[in-house]
Amino acid sequence: MAIFLTKESKVIVQGMTGSEGQKHTKRMLASGTTIVGGVNPRKAGTTVDFDGTEVPVFGGVKEAMEKTGADVTVIFVPPKFAKDAVVEAIDAGIGLAVVITEGIAVHDTAYFWDYACQKGNKTRIVGPNCPGLITPGQSNAGIIPSDITKPGRIGLVSKSGTLTYQMMYELRDIGFSTCVGIGGDPVIGTTHIDALKAFEADPDTDLIVMIGEIGGDAEERAADFIKENVTKPVVGYVAGFTAPEGKTMGHAGAIVSGSSGTAQAKKEALEAAGVKVGKTPSETARLARERLSA
Repeated sequence: MAIFLTKESKVIVQGMTGSEGQKHTKRMLASGTTIVGGVNPRKAGTTVDFDGTEVPVFGGVKEAMEKTGADVTVIFVPPKFAKDAVVEAIDAGIGLAVVITEGIAVHDTAYFWDYACQKGNKTRIVGPNCPGLITPGQSNAGIIPSDITKPGRIGLVSKSGTLTYQMMYELRDIGFSTCVGIGGDPVIGTTHIDALKAFEADPDTDLIVMIGEIGGDAEERAADFIKENVTKPVVGYVAGFTAPEGKTMGHAGAIVSGSSGTAQAKKEALEAAGVKVGKTPSETARLARERLSA
């Protein structure tokens, strides 16, 4: 099993004909993802050749879904067009929209997230400004490297793309059920709590690794959820112990005001919920190994 993404997932790529879309579509295909089409109204009816695999281009998400049975879209369109691309995916009723695009205005993200809620939350949004998600050996929707780990029993949810990759590599000998990069913007779709809930229900996930960062209160809320709802062992890491107060660090959401949102405050909240928290990614990986072998 896996969460959100399986070998049965049929993926389309909005923005597939652009440079980033083409580059990562090629990588997704190479990792075994079933990509059934791209979306670009200006190039509808054409195909793109990926090393001998011809992928058709459709004029819209609805058409692509009707003709291919697609249930996942990966969005690579530029920031100023991203809101319309996500709204189109929501209107088409696709099950999962993975928004890779960085630099989307917060009010645009807030708009399409609210729009998804108004439409009954039929479309799960992952991102924006995220690396996507991968179920090793089954499917890869986004930009996560597929060759740094293998299938296994650990579930990973992370705000940081780079730290997602590092943790996958650190624990590559054990492997992962699914790795989800949720993004670090102030407003995102799928949260730590959403992933924790799914991993708790997944019979093939034995341990959860949760990576957070400074800013906001998402990790504190996740700690409360873990305390009340999660029975599986959880190991955590919070990026930003050395970050200066009042500075935006890497992600737009990673800004600390006073004592609110500090790495130490998040670490204390998680530990109070029974989560073992490492001070470095390597220490976090060691804690995960200890919990699995206990």
